[in-house]
Amino acid sequence: MAYERVWHKSYAPGVPREIDFEKVTMPEVLSRTVKKYPDRVAFIYMGKRITFAQLGRMVNKFTNALLDLGVKEGDKVSLLLPNIPQVIIANYAVHYIGAVAVMNNPLYSERELAYQLGDSDTTACVTLDLLLPRIQKIQSSTKIKTIITCHISDYLPFPKKQLFPFVKKGMFRKIEKQEGVHEFLHLIAKYPDSPVENRAKWDDLATLIYTGGTTGVSKGAMLSHANVTSVAHLFSEWFPDLKGTEQNILGNYPVFHSAGYTICQNLMVWNGWCCTLVPRPEAGVIVEMLKSFKPTFLPGVPTIYSALLLNKEFREMDLSFIKGFFGGAAPLPEGTLNQMKELHGAIIYDAYGATENLAFATASPWGGKIKKGTVGVPLPCTDIKIVDLETGEKEMPAGEPGEICIKGPR
Repeated sequence: MAYERVWHKSYAPGVPREIDFEKVTMPEVLSRTVKKYPDRVAFIYMGKRITFAQLGRMVNKFTNALLDLGVKEGDKVSLLLPNIPQVIIANYAVHYIGAVAVMNNPLYSERELAYQLGDSDTTACVTLDLLLPRIQKIQSSTKIKTIITCHISDYLPFPKKQLFPFVKKGMFRKIEKQEGVHEFLHLIAKYPDSPVENRAKWDDLATLIYTGGTTGVSKGAMLSHANVTSVAHLFSEWFPDLKGTEQNILGNYPVFHSAGYTICQNLMVWNGWCCTLVPRPEAGVIVEMLKSFKPTFLPGVPTIYSALLLNKEFREMDLSFIKGFFGGAAPLPEGTLNQMKELHGAIIYDAYGATENLAFATASPWGGKIKKGTVGVPLPCTDIKIVDLETGEKEMPAGEPGEICIKGPR
């Protein structure tokens, strides 16, 4: 018999209390989705549509490339990229090998990056062409032997790709031939798209995602394949009415962050959904993407919603194609909530979590009871309690402050 918690009464019909998790790693899930939905669009990048079949072939090519470069099981590979197709391709390729994807913020300073790349024992780095000088400057303080550079224009559609180096000169860097440095597209062009053996194991380390470091030096949260898959699975169960459907999520959350890692990457692969990648989530860019691609879900941190509300075009748009608005990362101001409701009839579903649990421990019930001003209720197979700050052992009564303790399925 399924265990019962007081918050279960707020769940939407069809949401399970407990889940019998499949012990499959996300590379296996990708292979399954490629086979099941080969022609579905997996990612849209500035107008370029990449199907799951194409994504599978790209991942295979990059996996073969990494293997030939000497990347092996257990190696740490840093992905220092914004939301461009290469961050998805590289992450899954690293996992197929049984190596560990280290997610880093490309906006971090040299000092912050030197610490994280050294702390993680990174031996290979996939990064933007513009960041190559920065990585080479700190390379001697790390174990990095191989650098793979990506151009923002690599996967742009014609003619944007051809014009990009001339129109956006400050965003394109020509890479000279040098030892230990490879350009992404040139590299994968040399390798076949033949599948490789999946070496990812359920209990092994899959990913290191660094915390924000708000209370000290940022720490690498060690997330196993079991953690990564379980979160994608359980969050999918939060939307029982969407099973088997096609959805398009606007990818405002960066994949290097725990929320984006789950929402903009793994949730898409688990369900066969599409993510419209947003490299820089600015109000004007988001408005254009809303008009062009009409995503069914619009996630965003409070600052994104505040910026959108200052945009005249957004305020006047017909957003009836959006099924759900999602918040997170910080409290949503009541004024923002009220304006979104008044302008677009939007209910913003909120969520709460931490890097250590891949961002999601609670969420507003999809299709269930929502209490304004809260971050919802614990997800399936998740328990939460509040304990005293002094000992961390005494459970506090309802309404009393304390430290949050979260216990997930893994």
